[in-house]
Amino acid sequence: MANFGNPHVVLVPGFWLGAWAWDDVVGPLRDAGLEPHAVTLPGLESVEADRSAVTREDHVGSVVRLVESLPPGVLLVGHSGGGALVGEVVDRVPERVRRAVYVDSGPLADGAAISPDLPSDAVEIPLPSWASLEAVGTSAEGLDDAMRAAFRARDVPHPAGPAREPVRVSDPRRLAVPVTVICSSLPSEVLRTLAHSGPPLHTELGDLDVTYVDVPTGHWPMLSRPAELAAAIIASASS
Repeated sequence: MANFGNPHVVLVPGFWLGAWAWDDVVGPLRDAGLEPHAVTLPGLESVEADRSAVTREDHVGSVVRLVESLPPGVLLVGHSGGGALVGEVVDRVPERVRRAVYVDSGPLADGAAISPDLPSDAVEIPLPSWASLEAVGTSAEGLDDAMRAAFRARDVPHPAGPAREPVRVSDPRRLAVPVTVICSSLPSEVLRTLAHSGPPLHTELGDLDVTYVDVPTGHWPMLSRPAELAAAIIASASS
């Protein structure tokens, strides 16, 4: 087995998901000698959780505290909306992160927000219909009817605050942390042409040392292709 140095892997899910989303990924990571830590962000513990006062800082701070509780050299993985969160955590504690891994996502530029047009009185964002998600480019490819039903049985509305509030990054040391982007719904050859701070993605990828890996499927590879996603994360840990 390869020597990974520090084997801790923090797994941050995207909207509507908790730590459970990584259930089929953590086993292969452990089998490879890694120590996964799957995250449930504040407000996503259950449908009954109070999301009215959850802020972006609550989400960033929860992951920063976890990373700081682990030895330096963490592999920090973020899926979808969790990718922007990972970018902020790297900005806060760049010296503790050996590599950032973005799963169908990327780090947003300072001042960008995931859903800036959400009404100020919105408290949460329910999971839309599959047709609505597909209409805005969020592919559910690879999820059969049973997977979709299981997803909907466990999803939790996402707090509006963290989606509406802007990303804040300022430490230039974040740019020195190497990055892997695992491309699932958007092929790497397309993403490379969009990897800049302007529209439509507002990502900082163009300023980073990036390795692109393709795992072709829809937007949720941890559900549709967990073994392949785990293999890509394992390879990132050894690079």
